[in-house]
Amino acid sequence: MIVLFDTDVILDLLLDREPFAEAATLVFSRVEKGDITGYVCATTMTTLHYLAAKTVGAAKARKYIQRLLSLLEVAPVNRPVLEAALAGKFDDFEDGVVSEAAHHIGARAIVTRNAKHYKGSAVPAYLPSEILEMLVACGKKA
Repeated sequence: MIVLFDTDVILDLLLDREPFAEAATLVFSRVEKGDITGYVCATTMTTLHYLAAKTVGAAKARKYIQRLLSLLEVAPVNRPVLEAALAGKFDDFEDGVVSEAAHHIGARAIVTRNAKHYKGSAVPAYLPSEILEMLVACGKKA
């Protein structure tokens, strides 16, 4: 299953944000197992580094980014993605970019804690717990 991770879920994992860290950890363990092919927007990586560096310092933030790059593929944010996001129905441009990037890579899902932000998305958005339930329903045991 190809999914694109929203910034919030990755921050939950990296910064151990409770009560959300456990679900994020479980979903990322499914990436490590190969049950999920995970993607992140190229623009999300710079945002993650910026926010992590403010919280844990630049050196640790770089290690986080290196680890993410070893786990996840990077969804391009290019002219077609940006133009489609601008032409879309999203109030929040960043959400539009995430949605369009997910669409362009053929993702089946956006993994986020803010699924309501993606109501107009061509790619459905799910909570981490919902993705885990979908995997179990497909016979992918933890």
